[in-house]
Amino acid sequence: MTQGIIDFHTHAFPDQIAGKAMTTLLEEGNKKWDVTAHLDGTLSSLLASMERNGVEKSVICSIATKSSQFDSIFSWSRAIRSDAILPFPSFHPDDPDYADRISAIRDEGFIGVKFHPYYQDFVMDDDRLMPVYEKLCNKGLIIVMHTGFDLAFERQRICDPEKIVRVMDRFPDLKLVTTHLGAWQDWNEVEKHMSGKKIYMEISYALDLLDRKQARRIILNHPEGYVLFGSDSPWTGQDKTLGLLKGLELGRQIEDGILRENADRLLKKSG
Repeated sequence: MTQGIIDFHTHAFPDQIAGKAMTTLLEEGNKKWDVTAHLDGTLSSLLASMERNGVEKSVICSIATKSSQFDSIFSWSRAIRSDAILPFPSFHPDDPDYADRISAIRDEGFIGVKFHPYYQDFVMDDDRLMPVYEKLCNKGLIIVMHTGFDLAFERQRICDPEKIVRVMDRFPDLKLVTTHLGAWQDWNEVEKHMSGKKIYMEISYALDLLDRKQARRIILNHPEGYVLFGSDSPWTGQDKTLGLLKGLELGRQIEDGILRENADRLLKKSG
């Protein structure tokens, strides 16, 4: 497959823990939200979905909820890496060895990491994160950062648009990809604080919930080249997100950019 879609936000788990991980995450999510799974959480099911939907590459985002998980995530990321699968490992921001973790990730040839302020218990613009951002910036690594609220947690403003802008003002060269069209279920604030700023955002689990007019407005008012396709598979289907994007009728040039070209440029900058 060549010149296909690039999905910048997916999840999968090692086969031996996929069933348990999916059950636990579904139970957590369904405490506050009606959450369903479109795949079984395995790499093979993701690859099959990619084949069905013309997805050439998928970024797999892992989350280290404690420092001790780095080694297992790093090893699995090495094992699954391929032309089609781009693993973004994770380390905990409070890991005292964070600088070594970042160097190991870069030296191994990975081009990005995943952070989740809710699962990793940090505030995005907290001072303790600044040395971490600086090191990631110096190494040229991409950060896919969960931003906005989270369906499994009480709503706290720990990774909202104002904090995103504050971090980017301090580190303008940081390759930060915000999820869920800037900030999940905080889209009025996205328009207020992020509109027109050169901050990457991917579209996962946003078009499902957003008013069509607002979704179009956010995308069309954002700088060209800074909106990426993301599905958050398995929590929604790659086919569903693709259909929702096409339904916005953004025009061929903008749509092609979102589906592949914008992500391709970002990946090449970081390779």
